[in-house]
Amino acid sequence: MTRTTAPYPTAPRRTLRPGLAAAALMAIGAAPIAAATAAAEPYALEVTDVSAKVGEHATMMATLHLQDGVRILEAYNNRMIQMSADDNGVVFGRKMVPAAIKDGTLVVAVDVQPTKPGRHPINAVFRFGYITDGDTMMMVSVPVIATVTGTE
Repeated sequence: MTRTTAPYPTAPRRTLRPGLAAAALMAIGAAPIAAATAAAEPYALEVTDVSAKVGEHATMMATLHLQDGVRILEAYNNRMIQMSADDNGVVFGRKMVPAAIKDGTLVVAVDVQPTKPGRHPINAVFRFGYITDGDTMMMVSVPVIATVTGTE
């Protein structure tokens, strides 16, 4: 199964005084703000769920696609970090996996090994940098959620 995560806001938010913020939200509604923020992100992350026999290795792939006019910040340490499984049903080959640039996308290949049968939700953080508007650099963290299934 392949999942595409929703983009997460990366720009700093301005803080309004409580009364002004409440008035602004009532005037325009909260839903359009969330939709506009999500639509403004210039990337989409695609993650594959994997299945393997207990004790065998498999590779979970994460691919970051950028919109036209946005490019990868190659000098940044693009990587996947903080990988974990809530039930300790998955062992990861490395604690930090660097991303590779392929055809204008970032690709991360994570070595996973199920330690017991069943579905094991895993979490990680994808840290990457990109350039917009020719010279604006953004470094962001995107949560990654996937499933590793251990079979017998």
